Amino acid sequence: MKKFIFLFIFIISCFKAESQENNVPEVLPAAKVVEIKNFVKGKDYNQDLAIFINFKTYSGKYRYFVYDLKNDKILQKAIVSHGSGSVIKNSEALKFSNTEGSYQSSLGKYEILGSYSGKFGKAYRLNGLDATNTNAMQRAIVLHSLGCVPDQESQSPACLSLGCPMLSLKALTQSAKYLDESKKTVILYAFY
Repeated sequence: MKKFIFLFIFIISCFKAESQENNVPEVLPAAKVVEIKNFVKGKDYNQDLAIFINFKTYSGKYRYFVYDLKNDKILQKAIVSHGSGSVIKNSEALKFSNTEGSYQSSLGKYEILGSYSGKFGKAYRLNGLDATNTNAMQRAIVLHSLGCVPDQESQSPACLSLGCPMLSLKALTQSAKYLDESKKTVILYAFY
């Protein structure tokens, strides 16, 4: 009887973990995925892969997602920082800007361009495609890593950037595999 109860509990816990793993709408709304599928359709962008950042999610939680558009599944999730200027004192809400020197993150769709090696190591240039992020190149907003960004979720917020989406080195290395293998430009979509 004990074996049966243990087996039952084990099966339930596995099922629960699997359903939470695949519970994409909580962190990645289906409407955002559909929006990007429609955006890339018929264009010279990667049709199978996109990256999403849900800035509505607390910064200590996974809110960066490499997403398989073809099979509708998350391939990678990670902690990602936002700009120090996006913080509103005594509030959990964030503010966003496209202005040079604001140190705020910018919302919208980006083309992830080629990588380069800079002061943060490997980084990817981001070209803003929306009115909310057209100054990304001028502002030197890039996807890069920094040691203060954790690999695992926690109650503590992620460290802050000057407006760039920053990942841990481990997370950027994992994303780089997808980006470097892609023959076409991948879209990154940051939303709130």
